Amino acid sequence: MTSYMTKWHLKGASLSIIRNDSLVYAKGYGWAEEEKGIEMQPGHIMRMASVSKLLTAVGIMVLQDRGELSIKDKVFGPDGILNDSLFVATIKDKNYHKITIEHLLRHQGGFYRDPVFSSRDVKHQMGLDHAPTKEDFYRLVLRHRLRHQPGTSHKYSNFGYMLLSEVIEKVSGKPYAQFMKEDVFAPAGCYDMHIAGTYYDDRRENEVRYYTHEGDGKYIEEYTDSGVMVERCYGGNNIPLLSGAGAWCGSTIEVARLVASIDGRPETPDIISLEAVRQMTGYFDKETFSLGWNDTRPGSGWSRSGTLSGTCAYVKYFPDGECWTLITNTSTWKGPRQAKYTDALFRECRKLYSKKLPARNLFEKQ
Repeated sequence: MTSYMTKWHLKGASLSIIRNDSLVYAKGYGWAEEEKGIEMQPGHIMRMASVSKLLTAVGIMVLQDRGELSIKDKVFGPDGILNDSLFVATIKDKNYHKITIEHLLRHQGGFYRDPVFSSRDVKHQMGLDHAPTKEDFYRLVLRHRLRHQPGTSHKYSNFGYMLLSEVIEKVSGKPYAQFMKEDVFAPAGCYDMHIAGTYYDDRRENEVRYYTHEGDGKYIEEYTDSGVMVERCYGGNNIPLLSGAGAWCGSTIEVARLVASIDGRPETPDIISLEAVRQMTGYFDKETFSLGWNDTRPGSGWSRSGTLSGTCAYVKYFPDGECWTLITNTSTWKGPRQAKYTDALFRECRKLYSKKLPARNLFEKQ
């Protein structure tokens, strides 16, 4: 780990390992906030970026298990879930009515663009006198014709997972974050996951400080288009706007605890059905995203990655029942490709240390 952190110039990182649903290792490395001399602890919480999509997918499966929706349900149109006036008035292309929840989960919606990290451009394009809201983003994207027929293409879409957050709200009758905390995290034993804030002063208790890599440029114009220069990881993007696509923060221990509750193993009761686990981890081909997971190729395990300015997160569930979760408070110049190097780190560490990990369950001490 020390070598990995030095190579990628990481200020701090947290690693948690579960084996057969037991937490066998949890350790912080480096600094949670170097300027204040605060060392990283495994309980520190960090933005987990697109690992949030895994959480959102679990929320959808919880609702499906209850019989409140099916992933085959239509999202838009007269028979769709999102049939509020905003969506009805904005959508002109009837092909939108073909989009299902499963299409959104698999990044197969066919949308013409994914503008969620372009707030300033969207503000100018739409002639707004305010930073764009989620409703503004919906109007911008949904007024255009689809680029592809739903289900026929695979294009990674943060926008699609924002819509899934809306689906959860509409079906559950609760705000998205409230539903996730009460109906997903609490049953799994997770009580310290939150929607992250945008600025340094928005940090949650026990949340780290974030750092950008040296080549990324420390300062950028604020996402609100105020003209103020801000740290890239503190105002470059509207973090809460990402909602189910990338806004959650939590510790690696909490992420590990959730994974232990959705893996189909007998040691810890799952919060979703075995059929839901199979649906989430079913593999079709290398072009098709799994539900919430990035990749579930047979024999290689399940993986989920996430990157934002100031953080990298990676979850790897191996076929033998070990799951390794790493979150850093520093981004690297590799961006989303950093996951490949973290995966290699995990595999090398497993060769060296898996047999030496103690037979214990640190979850019992939490």
